[in-house]
Amino acid sequence: MERVTITVEEELLAEIDALAEKRGYKSRSEIFRDMAREALAREAINPAENVAGELPCYGTLTYIYDHGIRDLPIRLTDNHHAHHALSVATTHVHLNHDNCLEVSILSGTASDLRKFADSVTSQRGVRYGGLHIIPLGRDETGHHHQHGHDHSHDH
Repeated sequence: MERVTITVEEELLAEIDALAEKRGYKSRSEIFRDMAREALAREAINPAENVAGELPCYGTLTYIYDHGIRDLPIRLTDNHHAHHALSVATTHVHLNHDNCLEVSILSGTASDLRKFADSVTSQRGVRYGGLHIIPLGRDETGHHHQHGHDHSHDH
C-alpha cells in the first residue's frame, strides 16, 4: 500500500468526516478508498466513456409496482422469463394492498443489465425503480478454484 497526501477544503473534509462517523469508518483512509472505488466502478460501467458496457457485472434491480394495473404482474413475469439468462434470483414482497416490491439479482454485461432494467422500470405502474451495478474487476473474472472436491468450477 502506498501513502499519498491530498489537499481538501475544510468544509468538504468536515462533511467527509461526518459521513465517515455516520457510517462507522475507523479512519479517513477507509472512507477515501471506498469513495475512490465507487467512482472507479461508476466510470467502469459507463459505456458512453469506454467499452465497459460489455464488462461482466452483477446488479440489483429494485422497484415497486402497483399489482392492480391491468396485466402488469404478467408482463413483468414474462419480461423476466424473456431475460432468464440475466436473472440470478428475485425476491417479491407485498408492501400493502396495492403495492409490491421486487429486488432482482442480475448477472451479465452492464449494457444488458441497463436494457433489462429500462424494460422493467418503463412499464406503466412501476415506480421507484433503481439499478445498482457492480462491475467485476478483471482479476475476478475467469478464475478457477477448488471447492474441496475432485473438480473445479470456472466462473
